Amino acid sequence: MNMTPRAIVEYLDEYVIGQNSAKKTIALALRTRYRRMQLEKVLQDEIMPKNILMIGSTGVGKTEISRRLAKMMRVPFIKVEASKYTEVGFVGRDVESMIRDLMMTALNIVKEEFKESSKEAMYEYVLDKIVEKLLPPLPKLATDSKKADYETSKIRMRNRVLDGEMDEYLIEVNIPSASIEFNDTNMMPEMANVQESFSQIFASLNKNDRKKEIKVKEAKEMLLTEASEKLLDMEAIKKEALIRTEQGGIIFLDEIDKIAVSSKSEGRNDPSKEGVQRDLLPIVEGSAVNTKYGTINTDHILFIAAGAFHLSKPSDLIPELQGRFPLRVELESLDEEALYKILTQTKNSLLRQYHALLEVEGLQLEFEDEAIRAIASLAHIANEKSEDIGARRLHTVLEKLLEDISFDADLKSGETLTISSEFVHEKLDIVIEDDDLTRYIL
Repeated sequence: MNMTPRAIVEYLDEYVIGQNSAKKTIALALRTRYRRMQLEKVLQDEIMPKNILMIGSTGVGKTEISRRLAKMMRVPFIKVEASKYTEVGFVGRDVESMIRDLMMTALNIVKEEFKESSKEAMYEYVLDKIVEKLLPPLPKLATDSKKADYETSKIRMRNRVLDGEMDEYLIEVNIPSASIEFNDTNMMPEMANVQESFSQIFASLNKNDRKKEIKVKEAKEMLLTEASEKLLDMEAIKKEALIRTEQGGIIFLDEIDKIAVSSKSEGRNDPSKEGVQRDLLPIVEGSAVNTKYGTINTDHILFIAAGAFHLSKPSDLIPELQGRFPLRVELESLDEEALYKILTQTKNSLLRQYHALLEVEGLQLEFEDEAIRAIASLAHIANEKSEDIGARRLHTVLEKLLEDISFDADLKSGETLTISSEFVHEKLDIVIEDDDLTRYIL
């Protein structure tokens, strides 16, 4: 991913308001990975990733940053929650399974790239198959003139298939039996290999393909799957995916504060929390994890951890794990102005989403600027009066505001409805003023 730090920040600015420090730190970390890959191999091995710890209240943009990074980058990226991993002996998932998840993500990315680069060859394969079905084959003893005529007919038929003239014609195709795939990343590689062996046995027992008559239009799609199996080099794909996982993989470790052992809650600590930290430590420090596609070294995988740290603080993590996250950024709480910008400046903002949803019913929804200011103000007051949930408060406020309008939208088809500040205050003031209503409704 060859994007400059400035370009990364500009992309994130479209979706996340403020939090410039966090954006800058992440942009530099990503650019450093690109720079490292341009160096000679000896130096590459020496440069370790600088893992990042993001600290901030819920709803300030930590998870949103991770979502946008995942969409922006063509590198293996997964988001996991630390709280779902537990020490062996407690209910939960094996910590090493996150590396296997990352490998599966890489495999899907590389497979799509190979398909894209082989698109022409795959389409040629599909065309040849369809033409073979539409034109009966020549007898073996056909004369040279017949063979020449047949080749001319094939060219004409190919052109007709390409132009869509034959889309409604029925042809008989072989539908392969459904294969059973086991991709449980929480399973040990040895067990996964055993299950894969079983799947191959089942496939060989049930290898008789079904024949079915379908339209040429449908056959084009169906035969693409067959073409990908025939033309793609799965061994090369697996090898490339393994390299990308090791050299460019990124894991966003959310809710890391949930596994911190707070000094204030002494005597009530869940013993599995520190166990999870100790299990995470070798993965983050660098270790070899076995997968069914090969052994993955985690030395150069970038970890971005995030947590609200309401009931604990970063220093409550075990010292060794703290040391593996040298870059720390604190995300700011959202004020009224930030909430207003989230509603007006972000790409595909909540207001645009509601506008598009109600447009489906034929109702045009418009918001006056003063109304948007009032929504931001009331959301900010609700955050102050009850638990501060940041930008997520806008979801509850808007849903309450537009509940009746949305319910009767089909009855107002063809109308244009403008939301004014008076309407906002009429609907929400009573909820905001009553502490109990604020707590339970917003």
